[in-house]
Amino acid sequence: MPQLMTSTANTTSIKYRDIESIGDLKAVVEMQRTAWGVEDLEIVPVTQLAAVKHVGGSLIGAFDDERLVGFAYGFYGHLNRRLVHHSHMLAVDPAYRNRDLGYELKIEQLKRVRDDGLADRITWTFDPLQSLNAHFNFNKLGVLADTYKVNFYGSDATSFLHRTGTDRLLVTWLIESPRVIGMLSRKTPGEERRSAERKTASAALEDLSQTEGPANGEDDFIAIEIPTNIGDIERDDLDLARLWREKTRRSFTKALEKGFIVTDYVLGGGKTGMYILRQKTIGQFEQR
Repeated sequence: MPQLMTSTANTTSIKYRDIESIGDLKAVVEMQRTAWGVEDLEIVPVTQLAAVKHVGGSLIGAFDDERLVGFAYGFYGHLNRRLVHHSHMLAVDPAYRNRDLGYELKIEQLKRVRDDGLADRITWTFDPLQSLNAHFNFNKLGVLADTYKVNFYGSDATSFLHRTGTDRLLVTWLIESPRVIGMLSRKTPGEERRSAERKTASAALEDLSQTEGPANGEDDFIAIEIPTNIGDIERDDLDLARLWREKTRRSFTKALEKGFIVTDYVLGGGKTGMYILRQKTIGQFEQR
């Protein structure tokens, strides 16, 4: 197995380990409050975290000395009659963002799932209007998506991040696939990785330019556009933000129903970026 690439940028003081103590579990609870602004009724409590950890879930912390500055939390389940490890939560202290802690926590989670030897995939959901998360998931980790969930957590969730509903893309991380192994085994972090991401984006755009799109189900490639900063739009014009949600909800739903899956995200040079969708199945990316 190729060696997984890790980052060295401003992370030398950070250590990663499984969360075991009650004190650290309580720190995870508090980080949920600060990261997402949710009410206590929507926070995963210490009792649930401890129980899931006891029966084989993953609960990994990023620590600066003994202070928790990030965590990843997941558990085993099944989708379409296949065992998966579902990565339910990942949070990083705002003071430690842009230091690749999210990437490292995902790698730590991947290592534990591989060591278990039970599942060949990790799944999670994210808001498809969040462009930075889209870039992270598709361009750094190599996920795929073939499922769109409308108001996955209901239409009136309490978090300040849910002002236009809770639509989610369900992504699949095929941790043993050539796509993911190739993306994670680059040995030089930093600029080389960013250069590879730009090449991926350029290739996706070149592919897209050969089609007339959008989602009529007949072209090999289509695109779905999103704003690069939905947070600014929600603050300045909530009605416009809601229109973006409605537009992208229709586009994703129509495209996925016609047999497309999301394979890439292209960072826009201006105010928008683009998801790239292909007429493939996730199963076509599983072959080793």
